[in-house]
Amino acid sequence: MRLTSFTDYGLRMLMRMSSAPQRAFSTAELAEDLQLSRNHLAKIMQKLAKAGLVETRRGGGGGARLAKAPDTVRLGDVVRLLEDDQALVVCFQASGGDCTLGANCRLRGRLHGAEAAFIAELNRSTLADIALGAAQPV
Repeated sequence: MRLTSFTDYGLRMLMRMSSAPQRAFSTAELAEDLQLSRNHLAKIMQKLAKAGLVETRRGGGGGARLAKAPDTVRLGDVVRLLEDDQALVVCFQASGGDCTLGANCRLRGRLHGAEAAFIAELNRSTLADIALGAAQPV
């Protein structure tokens, strides 16, 4: 399994935010802390907010904070959310891709099982398990 940078950066953001769950973080602050692009992080933040994992507020005193307690957010669920448009293989795409094997394929079921096991293993941990301290590098 390989995660996209979108998911990697999203997990890093959540790890940092989990270190101070009641605190609001600006995208600029997170970008500096994590040494990542502010624009890229803003896109990730939008997706996390839309899913209800973070709350965002504009203006003075604004920023983003976790919308749920870190010990209730399962890592596999976060990965599934952030990777939702990235099929493991072409035939897993909503369109079915251009697989010519169809019903004769014996690999598809095994890949589904492996993907499910990957998410299940990640779901054994929560954001609280991977929260960073304020001074820790990612």
